[in-house]
Amino acid sequence: MGEPLGIEFSEQDRAGIVTLNRPSRLNALNREMFDRLSAQYRAWAPNPHIYGVVMESTHPTVFCSGGDLKALHEWIEQGAFDTIRDFYRAAYSHCRELEKFIRPNVPLINGLLLGGGIGITLYGTHCVAGEGYKAAMPQVGIGFLPDIGGTYFLSRLENHFGLYLALTGRAIGPADAYRLRLITHYIPAGHFHVIKEAVSDNHPIDRLLDGLHRDPGEGEHARLTPAIHRIFGAPSVEEILERLDKEQGQDEAWAKSTAAEIRKKSPTSLKVAFAQMRRGKTLSLADALRLEFRLTSQIVASPDYREGITARIAGNGAAPRWRPATLSEVNDAEIERLFATAADRELQLDERS
Repeated sequence: MGEPLGIEFSEQDRAGIVTLNRPSRLNALNREMFDRLSAQYRAWAPNPHIYGVVMESTHPTVFCSGGDLKALHEWIEQGAFDTIRDFYRAAYSHCRELEKFIRPNVPLINGLLLGGGIGITLYGTHCVAGEGYKAAMPQVGIGFLPDIGGTYFLSRLENHFGLYLALTGRAIGPADAYRLRLITHYIPAGHFHVIKEAVSDNHPIDRLLDGLHRDPGEGEHARLTPAIHRIFGAPSVEEILERLDKEQGQDEAWAKSTAAEIRKKSPTSLKVAFAQMRRGKTLSLADALRLEFRLTSQIVASPDYREGITARIAGNGAAPRWRPATLSEVNDAEIERLFATAADRELQLDERS
């Protein structure tokens, strides 16, 4: 592709340092970056000299914008669907590598974090957010699904908040993320260098992070928790929209804007995401990743995936034209078939803990 890999590895005394450095592409992740991440974590895991790993970004306002949509668009245009599947295979395999990595792993996030960016930061021992943290899982807006383990971690959020995030693609700040336990600590970014130095010096990281942690406040979604629980506990996407449309009182404006946002998404993706959340609570991360790869293997060749990514990359702001265009036209039996159909080459993950 001719692009720089955009990821750097170094060692600073007892710390392994991962630096996302692809600012021109907002640190978008490509296949090579996932492969190099997995290989480097496997190299550091048995190394007795490495106390822990710190991950940082050189971009001032973006930590990681997720998967490289421009590369995916090029592969779609070439019909290179096996190449796309291998990209997701590398991404999901890295999530499993992170889950197995038992040394302190401390991403220092002070910027936008989307999709795959959550996947490279969530499954370690710690996750530190600064005041600029802003995270979202926007995949249903490109005709895809909340992947990178979204089946696992979103389904476990209380009060149906994971389904709310999956269907709307809305971003949350550090206060909501801390309340939902998507981050372990809220620490102003001005202290990030102290954390990096402490890992380098083999300083007990938990005590330090707990000491630097600050109360992030209530968060903009805290007041909406009862409404989210009531509305997104509905038995279908259609009924969620009905409940949003009927909402009155202090949450009416939020409900109308939320319904409008959901109706912009791919109807098929909405149904897939809803089904993921129903299944995810009983799955391990490894099983969730295997299921997501099974879904991904089929969806990458679908009209909505092509339409969603093309609209984002080359659509000049035009809204995607989804097929089918409405929820009522989506065949529920077809959604079930997506979940039941094995991939040609299933995702193989190391079962060792």
